Amino acid sequence: MKQEVIMPVLSDTMQTGRLVRWNKAVGDAVNKGDALAEVETDKAILDVEAFQDGFLAGPLAPVDTDIPVRSVIAWLVDSREELDTASSSKTAAPGTGAQAANPAPPVPESSHETAPHAAAQETVSTTTVAEPYPPHTVSDGVLASPYARALAQELGIDLSTLGTGPIDSPRVLAAALRGPLPDLSAGPNYQIERLAEVRAAAARNMQSAVQTPAFQISARLPISTLQAQAKAAKQSFTLVLARACALTVAEDPWFNHLWTPRGLAKRERVDVAIAVDTGDALLTPVLRDAARRPLKELAEDWRILLGKIKRGRLAPEDYRGGTFYLSNLGVFDVVQSFDAIVPLGAAAILAVAATQADGSGDCTLSCDHRVIFGADAARFLQRLRERIANPAWLDT
Repeated sequence: MKQEVIMPVLSDTMQTGRLVRWNKAVGDAVNKGDALAEVETDKAILDVEAFQDGFLAGPLAPVDTDIPVRSVIAWLVDSREELDTASSSKTAAPGTGAQAANPAPPVPESSHETAPHAAAQETVSTTTVAEPYPPHTVSDGVLASPYARALAQELGIDLSTLGTGPIDSPRVLAAALRGPLPDLSAGPNYQIERLAEVRAAAARNMQSAVQTPAFQISARLPISTLQAQAKAAKQSFTLVLARACALTVAEDPWFNHLWTPRGLAKRERVDVAIAVDTGDALLTPVLRDAARRPLKELAEDWRILLGKIKRGRLAPEDYRGGTFYLSNLGVFDVVQSFDAIVPLGAAAILAVAATQADGSGDCTLSCDHRVIFGADAARFLQRLRERIANPAWLDT
């Protein structure tokens, strides 16, 4: 009998997976739990495991290809005699949007749980489709696949801390990358409240950014000058500040680059993402091409983006892909200085605090040290200071 091997859903943000390599060849005998291939997601490289004993049949999806999730990437058959038939059949789906396999299991609907490890269970529940074969229950009472169990032992992860199961290898890997969980059983009774997706997405982004080797550098800049000019021009100060940042980034493209394992991604356009607080979420709408487009056009884009936020209609294309980030907490006069975390996908973010009595304000630049060095950051702040103090560019 022929069974599909699909591109698994290994994270709730995963739309495609890059097939890194095949660990087995067509015709190889495989056992349930064997790692057939390796897939690169936006967070890690993970295994695609065999969900039954059998033989790997082609056609195999090509490596180094982005493949939509749940697409067929190979086949498993029960006997060698079936190999030829399977390999000549119509559809493997090598990254071309092939047919969907079984849908992912639904995320639990309950908004409250009382089990001590419910947080861990909820965090990774969307990854369970990676191992469609039935998990095993052994003497410890934990439902887990054989591969997940072996992986947990190797990584020193206690399966009982990962929820009630079924537990798959992505959940084990996620726990290993996340580090130890807090021991809630030692404190008072509690309830787990599921995060709104927008807040969960921000948390995931920040969690991913923890791996960034960052540094911070601060300067006191003459903010009131630009504030006055923005007010005179009837423009948002945050918008004008974003424009000033974009022009400064354009002068030093290092701040528009991004570190990747394959090298630096040198981006040709400055897209400034601006942190916006909605009261219950943190959003980052993006001003596209903010260094080359006139302020008037950017102001119209900003008006549209804020309108979408107000209506709850901000689309992914509105907030994804920022190359430089700005966070302005100056509206809170109690904030004298703060640091911001470099978001995943950028090399730097500028944090702007409240204006002080002398018209100055503390600005802290957080940088990915793999891309930007301390002297680069110091020069950036110098140029930004000059631009803020002399906003002749405001009319361009």
